[in-house]
Amino acid sequence: MKLLRLRLLIGITAATTALSWAGAKLWASLDTLPAVPAAAPVVLAAVAVILLATTISLRGRLKAVRERQPGAKGVDPLLAARAVVLGQASALVSAVVTGIYAGAGIYLLGELDVSARKDQAVTAGLAVLAGAAVIATALWLQHVCKLPENHDDPGGPAASHR
Repeated sequence: MKLLRLRLLIGITAATTALSWAGAKLWASLDTLPAVPAAAPVVLAAVAVILLATTISLRGRLKAVRERQPGAKGVDPLLAARAVVLGQASALVSAVVTGIYAGAGIYLLGELDVSARKDQAVTAGLAVLAGAAVIATALWLQHVCKLPENHDDPGGPAASHR
């Protein structure tokens, strides 16, 4: 499984931000700018909390196994792989969604004199923060579930059977 890189996620977010800002500008010229949903930051924050709980749980279990603590409950490799895939998918979707709300929020910063637009700008800003939390937590989950490198045997398991 290939690891996600922060650079990729930042690139996706930046590209989506630019497209979203341009789209918001176009929609506003037609007087049909869609509202930023109030539930957006809540949903993103909930995803971040779920990923955080998963990461903390797996981290504790993996640490207990590595330290050979008595009664340590191991982690099924398939469960860890599924968690990583969930985290990576969440990070990719969050990068797009964060960019959408960032672009809308940037456009709305120019219209802060209208109270409804000001509230939407605040909601968009909170959604961007929650989206960043999803991305950060997903990258941490990926790091926690990464298999350790075996530096003692550079040839790997096949080299010891030669």
